[in-house]
Amino acid sequence: MTAKGRIVPATEEYLMEASLIIRRGGLVAFPTETVYGLGANALDSGAVKGIFAAKGRPQDNPLIVHVSGARQAAEYAEVGECALKLMDSFWPGPLSIVLYSTGGVPDVTRAGLDTVALRVPRHPVALSLIEKSGVPIAAPSANRSGRPSPTSAGAVADDLGSAVDLIIDGGPTFVGLESTVVDATRGSAAILRPGCVTREMLARVVGLSGGGCGEIAHRSPGTRHRHYAPDIPLFLWDGTDRAPFREASGLKWCYMGTRTPPRDIGTPHREIIFSSLGEYARGLFARLREFEASGAEMIIAQIPEEGGIGSAIRNRLGRAAE
Repeated sequence: MTAKGRIVPATEEYLMEASLIIRRGGLVAFPTETVYGLGANALDSGAVKGIFAAKGRPQDNPLIVHVSGARQAAEYAEVGECALKLMDSFWPGPLSIVLYSTGGVPDVTRAGLDTVALRVPRHPVALSLIEKSGVPIAAPSANRSGRPSPTSAGAVADDLGSAVDLIIDGGPTFVGLESTVVDATRGSAAILRPGCVTREMLARVVGLSGGGCGEIAHRSPGTRHRHYAPDIPLFLWDGTDRAPFREASGLKWCYMGTRTPPRDIGTPHREIIFSSLGEYARGLFARLREFEASGAEMIIAQIPEEGGIGSAIRNRLGRAAE
């Protein structure tokens, strides 16, 4: 019997092995452009329950179903004009679209909702795995529930170990934040979770509506429970308030952001200054994990301004610091 939790390269041989595991009801961690996903056959209720068990994920948190394209999406959801425009503009890519389910995806995958979230990833390894498996793949982030999402194969192994049958190493992810999630059930798009497909980008393609809160927000993962949090306290800095640095007094603390912190508040244990918001997004989760493992007692992170990908970074930091 082959040992579980192996990290293997993304070769044709191992992708074939991974596709067999998916078809047999097992779990495979694989890279997407956003973060590493923990994949199972989205149509196999038993396999999907394995995702929830491996992650310790609440059963009321729906999973995103990764498909090969718009044609396969139409097998499992009611695809209207708004959704078609979004698919044409942003698929493959980091956009998940919530639509009314036609019933093919089991209740457990949809967390009992009448909707299903669908996405076509823009990563050759993920696309190859979907094609070779021949089934849609349900795949939340491949980490323990509530933890920072994994952007490398090593981070998956650190969190899940032998709970996953195989870990495909495709190198670091190149977006670094989970996909934008939009609800397109009502003829316009409501943003349920921000990501690198930004409000401004979406507005150039479809009409945007409010309503991305309350019950409709629960159609998206990442909106109902604690997420993205390191195991040490995380404080947020708005660029002016010195309260986070006062909290750090006498502690071993780390800092990250695009701005240099005040220099009269002591020396951080570690400091990362990102050159852009895109770099901040790519490095956010990896740096949270790195700081946590460094022996630090506290993390301070700068909050970017609203707009563009800054909104997505603010969302993840706000959830992580709750």
